[in-house]
Amino acid sequence: MSHFIDQIIEAALQENPGLTVTTRFPPEPNGHLHIGHAKSICLNFGIAEVYGGKCFMRFDDTNPLKESAEYVTAIMTDVRWLGFDWDDRLTHASDYFESLYAWAVELIRNEKAYVCSLDGEEMRISRGSLTEPGSNSPYRDRSTTENLDLFVRMRSGEFPDGAHVLRAKIDMSSPNMNLRDPTLYRIRHQPHQRTDSEWCIYPMYDYTHALSDALEGITHSLCTLEFEDHRPLYDWVLDHTTAPCHPQQIEFSRLELDYTVMSKRLLTQLVNAGAVDGWDDPRMPTLAGMRRRGYPPAAIRDFCNRIGVTKKNQRIEMSVLEQCVRESLEPTTPRALGVLRPIKLIIDNYPAGVFEAFDIPNHPNDPSAGSRKVMFGREIYIDEADFLEDPPRRFFRLSPGREVRLRYAYYVTCVGVDRDSNGEISTIHCTYDPDSRGGGTSDKRKIKGTLHWVSAAHALPAQARLYEPLFYSLNPLEDPNIELTDQLNATSRTVLHNAQLESNLQHAAVGTRVQLERIGYFCVDSDTQQDQLVLNQIVALRDSLPRDKPS
Repeated sequence: MSHFIDQIIEAALQENPGLTVTTRFPPEPNGHLHIGHAKSICLNFGIAEVYGGKCFMRFDDTNPLKESAEYVTAIMTDVRWLGFDWDDRLTHASDYFESLYAWAVELIRNEKAYVCSLDGEEMRISRGSLTEPGSNSPYRDRSTTENLDLFVRMRSGEFPDGAHVLRAKIDMSSPNMNLRDPTLYRIRHQPHQRTDSEWCIYPMYDYTHALSDALEGITHSLCTLEFEDHRPLYDWVLDHTTAPCHPQQIEFSRLELDYTVMSKRLLTQLVNAGAVDGWDDPRMPTLAGMRRRGYPPAAIRDFCNRIGVTKKNQRIEMSVLEQCVRESLEPTTPRALGVLRPIKLIIDNYPAGVFEAFDIPNHPNDPSAGSRKVMFGREIYIDEADFLEDPPRRFFRLSPGREVRLRYAYYVTCVGVDRDSNGEISTIHCTYDPDSRGGGTSDKRKIKGTLHWVSAAHALPAQARLYEPLFYSLNPLEDPNIELTDQLNATSRTVLHNAQLESNLQHAAVGTRVQLERIGYFCVDSDTQQDQLVLNQIVALRDSLPRDKPS
């Protein structure tokens, strides 16, 4: 799908036919990637692929307080899982620390940067507001010699955290707050996950981003819209240093998805608070969570392509993502029979102790997928939702006196029920038509209801985990007065401990996807043990509205 960034690149190529389009994906390794990052990954790597260019995988590792090698590994895993690779173009901002330091010295020598000794609160006040200009720091007119001396001593570790920062000397009265002498370097006596204790001063993102882009020869630096007001600073840094080139920063709208949040900071809070079971919880919008839940990477790429690239912020309905998942899974995912909430059904006129095997296609629309044997006997399980003793008018499933089709097997008619000591129905009794084997019969009678089932004697017990959105609110950040954890959907995960599946799934490996007929798509979870199969619901067969806030 063509978009405005394509038009910008095509114009650049017309002006310079020999241009090698070069992009980058620059995540900070301070958490796992979420589906919002997937949009940026697909855009940056996709553009490089379309125009025969290059895309760098660069880690913005300039804040050692929040970053770790664990996150670096996780991010690389996510990008590769999504279907992209960077070949020999894996870089880190920390690769450029010496060059960034040298350019900072250059700015000081050219009187474009100075060491400021205001504390954090004093600096905040001096920057003014959106309606009032800032005021110059009393340290703004330090001599070049004093600034160089202080900056060298900052690097050598002479001063504690917060004692000084290096600031750009731009314009404290600028209407753009980002140009009011922004900080370029701060002191952090914190070991770095790559450089250990070699450095105790670290460059800020806006400064690092611009110069790293220049060092890598990036032609088009693609950012989300919140960086639009940062672009003048991006250009200022490149214009006032001897950077080897001047990339073009272009902004696009970030992805906002209903019923979730797209912020590593907020997702980290959920993980740390124990509101979810880690970054790969299948309810999380992280790529790790979606991978564990069973989402195919092709579905996420398709989703990113469908929503497009625009300059206008927009919220995307969850149903769009779910439909992409269904369309990706439907053609190739094998089918299976399973009952999530079982109730026993006994066929009174079927011989006891006799079993027969039905040959069932692995995929109804793909004969090349082959078939499998599924056992059938006198006692089977059906889903409790498929039986009502007093059904409404348009209920076409099983009820007293009604005949239904057991998928791939026989027609059965309900003739009675058994109840437990509490008066609840515990068993359904039916009779079957022996001439209807395989679902066909000679008398052409019309049967509206078709049920899935599992042989009780051959059923494989399993745990099934069903999912709803993590939040009950369409936009959890809409009301800042409501805490994020107070908007968690209490029914975001329902665990069914007594699901019954056909025995062919007994040795299904972790990550195996299957469609349980009439129910939805499921994936074997990593919690599976030798004696306990655990399935995650990937997506239902059709959309269902999320529940409202509980009363």
